[in-house]
Amino acid sequence: MKLILASGSPRRAEILRNAGFAFEASPTRVNESPLAGEPPDACVRRLAHAKARAAAQDDLILEPETYVVGADTVVVVDGTMLGKPADFHDARRMLRLLSGKTHEVLTGVSILSVPDGPGKQHVETTRVTMLQLSESDIGEYLATSEPFDKAGAYGIQGIGGRFVSRVEGCYFNVMGLPLSRLWSMLRALGWDDSSIRPQVRR
Repeated sequence: MKLILASGSPRRAEILRNAGFAFEASPTRVNESPLAGEPPDACVRRLAHAKARAAAQDDLILEPETYVVGADTVVVVDGTMLGKPADFHDARRMLRLLSGKTHEVLTGVSILSVPDGPGKQHVETTRVTMLQLSESDIGEYLATSEPFDKAGAYGIQGIGGRFVSRVEGCYFNVMGLPLSRLWSMLRALGWDDSSIRPQVRR
């Protein structure tokens, strides 16, 4: 069995690697802009599936029993959908919106069983509560450069984690890949747990 992650995200790769999965990363180029009037859950579902399909088409040597995983994550606060910030000012705007509020992190996951097997899709939602951030807090965080490649302009697994006071739901979902949900989906499609390699601690 072979697992392909249709993403160049180091966070998603880290989640899979730490969970003992052997996989290959196959970054894809997909326009991540939402469609006009598209709800957040429909957007992440569509984009996750598009990424999985793109990776399956790009990989010319797909072995039998290959599983291709696509994922897309957005943050939603007060009805506003936040992707990755376009620039410094956009990141500041996002952090101001999140300050002192509870927001939702939605990740769409799409798994294709290649070449002719069934697939599965799911949207995972996690609620995250942020502390009230001062302008100084925001400015110092922006200076670290951590926010600029992350949905909602913060990384819960890094410096941004100090701003998070509560998480309701899957922590890994906030990083970009709901691990337990992914594992359940793979097993439902016939994934063999013997393909998981144990982590050796030294």
